[in-house]
This record gives sequence, C-alpha cells and structure tokens, in this order.
Amino acid sequence: MSKLKIAIQKSGRLKDDSLKILKDCGISVDNGRDQLKTTANNFPLEVFYLRNSDIPQYVIDGVVDIAIVGENLLYEKETNLKVVRPLGFSKCRVSMAVPKEVDFGGIEYFNGKQIATSYPNTLQKFLSENGLKAGIHKISGSVEIAPNIGLADAILDIVSTGNTLFKNGLKEVYTVLKSEAVLIKSPTLTPEIEALVSQLDFRMQAVLKAKESRYILLNVPNDKIEEISAILPVLKSPTVLPLAEPGWSSLHSVIDQADFWNVIDRLKEKGAEGILVAPIEKMVL
Repeated sequence: MSKLKIAIQKSGRLKDDSLKILKDCGISVDNGRDQLKTTANNFPLEVFYLRNSDIPQYVIDGVVDIAIVGENLLYEKETNLKVVRPLGFSKCRVSMAVPKEVDFGGIEYFNGKQIATSYPNTLQKFLSENGLKAGIHKISGSVEIAPNIGLADAILDIVSTGNTLFKNGLKEVYTVLKSEAVLIKSPTLTPEIEALVSQLDFRMQAVLKAKESRYILLNVPNDKIEEISAILPVLKSPTVLPLAEPGWSSLHSVIDQADFWNVIDRLKEKGAEGILVAPIEKMVL
C-alpha cells in the first residue's frame, strides 16, 4: 500500500504544532529528534523533517505529497501550490518595524531607507505596490539587530507577540502580511494518494471544527424550546430530553466559540437555566 509523504519543519515554531495536529487526528508519530524521516504507527504516512525554506520546492518536485508551512513562506517563494486547508495555528504577522524613537508618520518613511529582512521578495512586493524605493539587505537570521548596528533604518520580519522587537529597541509600525499554518499539496498526486490526502484532511477538519465549537447543555421551559433552539444554529437540531420536573426539558447542542458570550446572554434572556458548557475533542459533520 502506498504511503502519504508529508513534510514539516525540522525545527522551529511550526514543528510542535504540526506534530500536535497529527496526534489530534489519531496519528502516532515519533517526535523526529535527530531524524529526517519517520513512519506513523497507525496511518499510511511518512513524515519528513525538512528545513522550512526548502519545503515548497520538495512539494513542487513531488518528493513529498503534502506539507505544513506558513502562508508567509508561500508568499515569499511565489509558488502556486494548492492550499488544502488553513490550520488555524502558528498565526503571525510579517511587519515593518523601526527604532522606538522614530516618529513614524506613514509608509512614506521607508522611501530611500535601508531595510533588513529575511523575506526580500515580500519586501520588494510591498515597496513596488506602494511606489517606494529602498535598499534591501537580506539577512538569514537575527534581523532585529540590524538597526542597532547601523546596517538598516528598518526591518521586515515575522512578529508574533512583539516581545523580540521590544527587547531590541524596535516597534512594529505596519503589517504587510498576515499568516498562519496551512496544509499544501503537490500538483502531481496519484488517485490513491489523493484519497489519503482527503482522509487526512477529513480528520483535520474534525479537529479544527471542534476547537472552534463548544458543547452546551441547558434546561429550558417546554414552551420556549422552539425559540431557544433558533439561537443554537450550529447543528441541524438540538437534542431535547424531558426533565423529571414537569414542563421542562434539557437541550443539548453546539455553539461557536467566537460567539460564546453573546449566545449565552441571549439564552439567559429567553429563560434558559443550568447552562453547562464543555470543550469538544472532535466534531464530525
């Protein structure tokens, strides 16, 4: 039987989250310490631990079938690889930053300046789209140090919390691109491998949907069941169970995490009581 080949980052911020979503999908994989390739124990999957910047080309060449990478890398590499699914983790920004003391009045500040980055293509696109001209210094790592040593007036780099910028006397002033981890696939897959990709994607969808939702149980007066059910639209219909107390029932349903407090407030206004909310491990629709 053929095995699906997936590439993930050998080290760095994406690796742990990539392995976690595979684990949440019920796939047991070794952590890959000092390994470049390992095989899953309970799914036809081979995991390749590769340098992040090399992964898109491995997918294009068909060395691996799928990969988990950041959107920012695809943008930088200018690839046309198909994104199977956004994965909702490793969210970050690719942003412009300047020394804290700079009085930043807008992107015109960058015109004629020297800018350091590990993402020269992304920076050049930003400059071109905004009619700006600047010197670009490509640096492989520790971009934040560039203004401090007089190499650059500004930087373009990945920002998650902003702590690294703060520690190096910089401030984030403009977001060029927002990014998160995505699952991508090779354009040359056999029908058998495509079926495995669909199977894995189905599991990932169930995991991601569960993270976005919460299971809710509440007690409601029988004459309010229809009205309150309309507030719980995630499932086709809530489960309704009669309570020992006459005139009351227990409703079981699912709500979106993003709209949690708004929904809870509306339920209470309509007479719901004894509201219990619990996380969901998997959600298959």
